[in-house]
Amino acid sequence: MRTRSAVLGLLLALLGVPLVPATPASAHAVLLATTPVRDAVLGSPPSEVVVTFSEPVSPVPGRVQVLGPDGRRVHTGAPSVRGTTMRIPLRVPERPLGTYLVSYRVISADSHPVAGSFTYSAGAPSVSPPRVDDEADPQPAGALVPVAKYAGYLGLVLVVGPTLLAATLWPRRRSRRGAAVTAYAGLALVVAATAATWVGQAADTVGAPVGELTGADLAAVGDSDVGVVLAVRLAVTAVAAALLPAVVAGRAGRGRRASLALVGVAGLATWPLAGHPVASPLPPVSVAAVVVHLAAMSVWLGGLLTLVAFLLRGTHQRVLARILPAWSRWATLAVGWLVVTGVGQAALELGRPGALLDTGYGRLLLGKAALLTAVLAVAAGQRRLVRRGTAAARPGVVARAAGVELIATAVVLALTAVLVQTPPGRTAGAEAARAAREGVAQTLTTGLYTLQFDVYPVTLGAPNSLHAYVYTPGGEALPVAEWTVSLALPEAGVEPVTVPVTTPEPNHGSAEVRFPVAGQWRIRFTVRIGELDQATVTAMVPVR
Repeated sequence: MRTRSAVLGLLLALLGVPLVPATPASAHAVLLATTPVRDAVLGSPPSEVVVTFSEPVSPVPGRVQVLGPDGRRVHTGAPSVRGTTMRIPLRVPERPLGTYLVSYRVISADSHPVAGSFTYSAGAPSVSPPRVDDEADPQPAGALVPVAKYAGYLGLVLVVGPTLLAATLWPRRRSRRGAAVTAYAGLALVVAATAATWVGQAADTVGAPVGELTGADLAAVGDSDVGVVLAVRLAVTAVAAALLPAVVAGRAGRGRRASLALVGVAGLATWPLAGHPVASPLPPVSVAAVVVHLAAMSVWLGGLLTLVAFLLRGTHQRVLARILPAWSRWATLAVGWLVVTGVGQAALELGRPGALLDTGYGRLLLGKAALLTAVLAVAAGQRRLVRRGTAAARPGVVARAAGVELIATAVVLALTAVLVQTPPGRTAGAEAARAAREGVAQTLTTGLYTLQFDVYPVTLGAPNSLHAYVYTPGGEALPVAEWTVSLALPEAGVEPVTVPVTTPEPNHGSAEVRFPVAGQWRIRFTVRIGELDQATVTAMVPVR
């Protein structure tokens, strides 16, 4: 008993310490466009500010503001959000000329905070532009959230493996106490990790360190989508705790076991619903893939841990000869699903093959895949022993190999905890363009309207986002009846090519544009207002 306890303690210690340093959470929604454009100089103040992100966002109450040249707030009411676009209504101040500051703090669809600011001017820039009073860290929770993610994964491993083996393959004469204690420890770890995630989410939402949070800050998380998901996870954990004793003791019928399985699936679904999958190109597919991925991981690693800690030593060889082949089949199935769903989810989150090497997300994936490949090689050796019928006679060899698998997968879990807090490869290009301000943003004026457009990023050969907004000369949003946008490269003899335009809002045109060769590209906007009024404006976009 002392030997088994020492083995279990050692394995839990190895699994419980992330071997890769956790990094602070990163914002995953990327600022794509603003109207007025950053640093623009307008003839008169606009009636609203429009901010467009790469994915849907939710504004943090009281943390979206527009300050006038005198430092006073000029926004009226709360901002409105429709999809990826946030609109901030403005009033015209008594002294409208000068520089305006827009600052914002929002929560992206995958629960990560996004904070930033930009300026524009009316008439002429101010000598002393307004400034934001607090320049707080966008992610003040720091490493709390990724550490909580890691603890939650470990909790799943401790719950699922012992429960599954106790309900199906446990020898009659072996004590179930260790399995029960481990499963309850896993449930407690899931609760603690969920509570830590709640606190970290509150800190990131309000932009305050954990030690400065108030009860109201913590309660506010409950009104968010992430708070609802975390609350559901806690409720599901409570139901699982009520169903668990009979199942682990081997006294539960099929109905109770099926109920616990359904509750487990519901609990697993709360992880992707508070992360990258909800903002992926195919949310239902991503959510389902992550649920299967987590289930497969928990079955495989939890089962290995249970075998090493409780069953391999002290169980009769004839009994092991029946348990190990059954477990080997389950593990093979779990690993197969783990690989298939992992590859599929990686493809969705990377977006393009090149992101595997030129983004932090891709490089973390490569590290995780390399470690997992080594673990699978060890697992394949164990499977050969099982198929030959010699594994039951060599429990020490099986235990040592399983220990290697568990230690290596502890690193894999740590990489996963960091990975889910890293901007996915599909948004890395937009993130880099925003950070480097690589793009073109201009204001074009006619007697009929003012058009503000931006292209981000201006990248050769890759897709670029084009956003254009039309206003009256007085700054009011002006609905457009028809957009015609074309690209041409006169110096290379490239004739105008019409670009398909979508209209997210009446005065907003959006398109995806590509520049196949470098040069000074000419972009032409023909905007029709009403039945007869129409005007054309032209700008040059340098592409290198």
